[in-house]
Amino acid sequence: MKPKKALGQNFLRDPHMIAKIIDSLELAPDDTVVEIGPGRGALTRGLLAKGVTVIAVEVDRDLIPVLENEFSDYDKLTVINANFLDTNIRSLIRAGGRPKIVGNLPYYISTPILQRLIDQLEDFDRAVLMFQREVVERLTAEPGNRERGFITVVAESAFRIERVADVPPRAFSPVPKVWSSVVRLLPKPGVHVSEAFRALVSAGFAQKRKTLLNNFKTRLPNAEVMLQKAGIAPNRRAESLTLEEWDRLLELADPGD
Repeated sequence: MKPKKALGQNFLRDPHMIAKIIDSLELAPDDTVVEIGPGRGALTRGLLAKGVTVIAVEVDRDLIPVLENEFSDYDKLTVINANFLDTNIRSLIRAGGRPKIVGNLPYYISTPILQRLIDQLEDFDRAVLMFQREVVERLTAEPGNRERGFITVVAESAFRIERVADVPPRAFSPVPKVWSSVVRLLPKPGVHVSEAFRALVSAGFAQKRKTLLNNFKTRLPNAEVMLQKAGIAPNRRAESLTLEEWDRLLELADPGD
């Protein structure tokens, strides 16, 4: 089958990188793995070789018979034709289970998938995902780095983020024009990323080159007092704030959250 450009299909083919991704999951024999976008099954085969249960969620209906035929001898694989953005992780597995997530994500949909995972933090153990390298640079940007933005802060609030490896274009077929990177996302226990927190961070980054006060004052009438109470200079920019400072601002902006 020819890869579909409209679905952003670049199939991973490098056996060394496949092994590295699977090792990063730290699998146990009784694990269940939800694979986002198995494609032609390169990662799927490696996962099944570990003896784990695999639930493969593939949006491309033309790939479903390919996968079912390729892995017809494996009783630990379930292939589901669905868009992961419409999928509830809890509905995929037996009651009480917390699967591990893995996927080589299409670049155009990687951020929505990340946000979908943040919405379901309690439902999975960890995720090892392939993103465009620029996305990973944003996800791992420290305070003060110009790459730091809304998705950085929200992801940092939800996960401990570990960069696993950079992946060259030649590791895929067809060969993309950009590098990719693999990250491991470990949900922080007891964390819920509220809509109030997301709205606050979104307001702070509304126009990245503007100061916090200028961004906040159109949405928060007490912006200047809030920043003062938080001990944050009003002329700072959102990219300079630590996660702890964002949490302080949330308490002042929405004490009941």
